[in-house]
Amino acid sequence: MIKRDFPTFILYTFGFLLIWEWIRPLEQLTTTQNINIFILFLLTCFLLSFFQVRWNWQFFIKATYILFFLNSFFYKDHFYKLKWLNSLMKDLKGNLWNLVDRKWDYLTDSFRTLLFFILLWLMVYLIQYWLIKRRRIFIFFLMTVVYISILDTFTPYSAKIAIIRTVTCGFAAMGLLTFYRIIEKEKVKYDSSFIRKWMIPLVAFIVLSATVGFAAPKAAPMWPDPTPYFQANGHKGNSSGSGTGEGKIGKIGYDEDDSRLGGPFTGDKTVVFRVIATRKNYWKVETKDVYTGKGWIESGAGTEQLEPYALIPVFGIPDSVAKTHELATIFPKIKRNYLIYPAGIQRMIPNSNEVLELDTNKEKITSFNVDHEPEQVNSYEADYEVPKYKLTDLQKTTNATEIGQDFLTRYTRLSKSLPSRIKKLTEEITAGKTNWYDKAKAVESYLNGPDFTYDQKKVAVPGENEDYVGQFLFKTKRGYCDNFSSSMAVMLRTIGIPTRWVKGFNSGDFIKNTGGDPSRQIYEITNNHAHSWVEVYFPNQGWVPFEPTKGFTNTVDISYFTNNSTTSKSQETPPVPVKKPQKPEQDDPSTHVTKKLNDNKKSNQSVQIFFKKHWYYMAYLVILLSVIILFLYHKRGRWVPYYILLRYRFTRDDKFLERAYLVLLKQLERYGIKRKKHQTLRQYSDYIDTFFSTREMTRFTSYYEQYLYNRKMGNENWSEARKLWENLIKRTIA
Repeated sequence: MIKRDFPTFILYTFGFLLIWEWIRPLEQLTTTQNINIFILFLLTCFLLSFFQVRWNWQFFIKATYILFFLNSFFYKDHFYKLKWLNSLMKDLKGNLWNLVDRKWDYLTDSFRTLLFFILLWLMVYLIQYWLIKRRRIFIFFLMTVVYISILDTFTPYSAKIAIIRTVTCGFAAMGLLTFYRIIEKEKVKYDSSFIRKWMIPLVAFIVLSATVGFAAPKAAPMWPDPTPYFQANGHKGNSSGSGTGEGKIGKIGYDEDDSRLGGPFTGDKTVVFRVIATRKNYWKVETKDVYTGKGWIESGAGTEQLEPYALIPVFGIPDSVAKTHELATIFPKIKRNYLIYPAGIQRMIPNSNEVLELDTNKEKITSFNVDHEPEQVNSYEADYEVPKYKLTDLQKTTNATEIGQDFLTRYTRLSKSLPSRIKKLTEEITAGKTNWYDKAKAVESYLNGPDFTYDQKKVAVPGENEDYVGQFLFKTKRGYCDNFSSSMAVMLRTIGIPTRWVKGFNSGDFIKNTGGDPSRQIYEITNNHAHSWVEVYFPNQGWVPFEPTKGFTNTVDISYFTNNSTTSKSQETPPVPVKKPQKPEQDDPSTHVTKKLNDNKKSNQSVQIFFKKHWYYMAYLVILLSVIILFLYHKRGRWVPYYILLRYRFTRDDKFLERAYLVLLKQLERYGIKRKKHQTLRQYSDYIDTFFSTREMTRFTSYYEQYLYNRKMGNENWSEARKLWENLIKRTIA
């Protein structure tokens, strides 16, 4: 039987922390999301094991947990509607055949998630076996150290703190297990004070060693970093045109160099900007206009210093397009000297003394100090226009007669080595379309179709004689935003439509509404939101953004009404004259009811948003409270007597004796001295006195019987009975 004492709980905790170190890098190095779900599953498994819940209940709880989150992630039907289980069984059947045929790439995400849950389930069982049964953990501890060391060496994952956590947990667990092995081998009786004498020096030694190791100066590495060597060899292997992209794993985020695109990357949740705005926007950093066959570069450079509140000389929105004015406030969170801004930017208003400079070719805005050294802006405001296009106006543009030849040449330029079949494919896709907009939408829809897959990991790098767009369109058909946006820009250029490639960030994550103005929202933009898209030029309409990347949605506002008399939300709204507030003549009760309903609706929405955003914290809180409740229940023999003593200490009523006697019987049963069915109170009292080597229970029982017959007691008897009762309660504490 496994003990459920505090040292055993500590062993389980160390096991949980060691497995956690295996999971931590997955979110950064793989496409695995919702890591908190798996960590919560681990915690649940360890708690069920520690409290020795029956195996059938353990299986039921774990299986329900797995099925619930599989349903939440991959199936549309409600969990309690069991129809989705049929789809799950079909999915399992198909994936099992894929396993038999060794078609690893065909395994679905739902099946991979199920396998990962099962793996964690088995890991918890093995950890319990090693820790509790075998009293050994060294092999698993060593494997954990090797695992995170390899990741630290060959991947972007930094294990500086992870190695300290792992070594601390590992040595503490091995020290405690060594103590148990010695005790069991020598058959030594011990108590809590004996354990403390062992553990206090062990903890002190581990803390001192970890502190010294962390603070001490480190020697330079004896060998150079092997990662560049392997990456270089990986690229050499690609020179033949295989385009596997092995060895090149980057980190997502904005990067100035786009001359060679391709290859996988890992996620990064570092916050780059926070934005307060009235709507979602795509946030531009720069544009590029020359496609080289491997990536994008700029055709030239030119700089111009921007004066505060002055119009920014970039391609704006023509007067023929309806638009509204908006204002956004941007707060940079990391040290970067480039500024983000939405399409239709008019003015940039810094809140400090930085000098803003515009690269007129790339339309990139950067900040400098008075010595022309790059400097991060603290915060700034972007005054911009939001265009409201009309479909009929966009479809009127059918040729390039209104565009200058130099402009057209610049934005339709292609590399000399571009495969001719790209143009042929584009012509097939746009066949029957008579205007530029419909052609652009046809290409956008094609790239959003089922033939293409959005992926951040299995992304190829083109070989020396291979075109980046050609490889994506005809060979891999798998990639991320750079692949999709580059392909659309190049495809449209092959049929004479001017395009440019835009880099920046997508709209980010909604955080909350601002307190002062509910119409303004706060968005958080991280490196994971770095993005690229396409802008297509239409005469009399300007640069119009398109979103070819699968899974992303454009924020452009287009009215699809063809009747000019029809009112649509895309048409420009005339300004509403401001009226002075007037005091209502009569207080309408219906107004209060409506206001109350709206307030309740907003309150419910706020609660839903809060739980949706912080559900995992709530889950952790529920687990923590469950652990505390289970722990208190398990240790109730220690604290319940104190509660009983405190509850009845100041009672002066004779009725106390009857209640107190029944409480004492229950406490004695909780202590382990249970009264038998046919045992009288006198017999039971004799047994208790024999157990504790006293006569207190017999005397207290006699006072109890006296009260039952007389229904009152003298003051001296009352005082004596209360002392006897307290002494017996205290004996159950020991």
